[in-house]
Amino acid sequence: MDITLYWLTQDLRLDDNPALISAARSDVLLCVHCVDSRWFHPHRYHVSSMGPHRWQFLQQSLDELENALAARNQRLLREYGVPEQVLAQLVRKHHVTRVVCSRQVGSDELAVLTYLRGLFPALKIEQYDSNTLFGRDQLPPSLDFLAEDFAPFQRVASQQLPLAPIQAPDSLPPPALQLVKPRREPPEAPPPPPITPLFHGGEHAAQRHLNAWLARSGTGRRHASVSGSSTPPTDSGSTLSAQNAQSTFSPWLSRGCLSARRLLTKVQSEAPHSSTSTIDDVYQGLLQREYRYWLALYMGKQLFRARGLAEKAPLAGSVHPERYQKWCHGTTPWPLINACMRQLRETGYLSPLARQIVADCFVHQLDLDWRYGAAWFEHLLVDYDVANNWTHWQDIARVGTANRPQQPFDIDKTSRRYDATGEYRRHWAPDSAEGPLDSVDAADWPITR
Repeated sequence: MDITLYWLTQDLRLDDNPALISAARSDVLLCVHCVDSRWFHPHRYHVSSMGPHRWQFLQQSLDELENALAARNQRLLREYGVPEQVLAQLVRKHHVTRVVCSRQVGSDELAVLTYLRGLFPALKIEQYDSNTLFGRDQLPPSLDFLAEDFAPFQRVASQQLPLAPIQAPDSLPPPALQLVKPRREPPEAPPPPPITPLFHGGEHAAQRHLNAWLARSGTGRRHASVSGSSTPPTDSGSTLSAQNAQSTFSPWLSRGCLSARRLLTKVQSEAPHSSTSTIDDVYQGLLQREYRYWLALYMGKQLFRARGLAEKAPLAGSVHPERYQKWCHGTTPWPLINACMRQLRETGYLSPLARQIVADCFVHQLDLDWRYGAAWFEHLLVDYDVANNWTHWQDIARVGTANRPQQPFDIDKTSRRYDATGEYRRHWAPDSAEGPLDSVDAADWPITR
């Protein structure tokens, strides 16, 4: 008897899910999502990986997926613990013959698969390209070309067609468990944010958001953000407002509630109602996201190292506790930085432009180790994606692939350009006033003036 364990990670949907389609070719199917107990404990950067906004979005996404599976007479087993140990116990208990998952790029998830291979040599482990436009076999055997910059990948992509999305299965094999034990709420999980979330997790929520955006795009060109992080726009109009959230798909893409292929196909199919420039915006954004996905897979653990892909000393590398805390909590001498960081804490979201501004400040003005800034984003961003987040921070610290010349960080010029009226600063940081940056030095000794 073929018993398959489907390990759900960043693929929390039924539609256009090659991993699920493969897992369904089985006599018995066990669908498992594991909440890693280590997510809620501070790590080497003194902050936990899973903050309140991302945790709430994940819970909503899992709730919806659980209902969708139940409608097909399947069950979602929601486990809590160390994933490699949890999955190993399930393999033994249910005599699992095959483990299926979407392709992993994070080093922690890849370590789980390595652990299972070592423990169960006869176990079949299959990964599928569920979260990208292209399959791994559409790229060259070696991914070395990705280390240059985006241009070589763009040339390769121009010679390929994105994979066509596939429909959700009408039925699924019977579950290994007829009754699922009551869900165990992680004791360390953060409480829900006090405000109504900007984004609601789940596959249906993603479809509603996409349909609403397409309806608005029919009235004119609409920018779409698909990665949450990107090169900021060159126009002088303000794109700092939370209204930008109406045009972003990054939370659902990052959690896999919406597939990149389905998003592109849906936008293209609405061409009579959308401008060509809008379709191109979406495709170029997805290509940028795709590039960073494959780049992260190529980099492995180098993704998290201070010297980055470039293997050179970053522009900044100090750890100044006071400066770090002021940046995190929005109490720096610069009202624009404070407004951005307070919006991030309250909503779990920042526009791509705002992320670029505060990251530039962190590295080039505060002279701090870029990895601490990346870890803070990981903690708070509702659309956190390991590939996008860490590769972008490497670029800002000049240890990644970006070859753009270093520009001096001018916060006053940036404020005038993107928040000329001061509306954004007044909304998010009305009490913010300029003052000294440091009251103590990096060793916490008081600074006398």
